[in-house]
Amino acid sequence: MRRSAFVFCMALSLALAGGLGQIAHAQGAAKGASGLPLPRFVSLKSKRVNMRIGPSTDYAVSWMYLKAGMPVEIVQEYENWRRIRDADGTEGWVNQALLSGERTAVAAPWMRGKGESIYVNMRREPQSSASVIAKLEPGVMIRIGECNGDWCRAEAGQANGWVPQGEIWGAYPGEAFK
Repeated sequence: MRRSAFVFCMALSLALAGGLGQIAHAQGAAKGASGLPLPRFVSLKSKRVNMRIGPSTDYAVSWMYLKAGMPVEIVQEYENWRRIRDADGTEGWVNQALLSGERTAVAAPWMRGKGESIYVNMRREPQSSASVIAKLEPGVMIRIGECNGDWCRAEAGQANGWVPQGEIWGAYPGEAFK
C-alpha cells in the first residue's frame, strides 16, 4: 500500500510540474517578438493611420484613423506590424512606425449615447472624496501620465487631475505605471 501511495504521489507531482511548466510557458507567451508585453496599450502617432486586414501593405485597408493620439491596444505582433484593437473593438494591422508609446485613454466609451447626465469625474486628488475639477463626456480622449492601479493622472484640454481607472479605456484594471 505504501509503494502505491508513493507511486501515486510521484505521478501527481510530475503531472503538476508539467502543468506548472505549461503555465510558465503561457506566461512567457505574453511577450511579443519585440520583447514587450502582449496585450499593451499605445497610441496612434499620426493623424492618418491605415488599418489593414493583414500585416503588409499588400493587404487592403479596412479603416482609416484620422486622429493622432488615439489609444489602441496591441494584441499581436508580426515583424514590424502590430495587430491592434480600438475602443470600439475593431481590430486590424498597423505598421509599428505609426504607433507611439505615449499613453492616452478614452473616457468611458461604453457609455456613449446612454444619456446626457453621464460623465467621468476628473478630481483634484486620487480619491472619490476629492473635489471635481472637470466632467468628461464619454468618448473624450485624455492623456494619462501615470496610474496607481485605481486612479490615473490625466489631462483633458486645460484640466489636469485624476480619473478613476475603471472609467477609462487605455489602462488595464490594476495596472500601475509612471
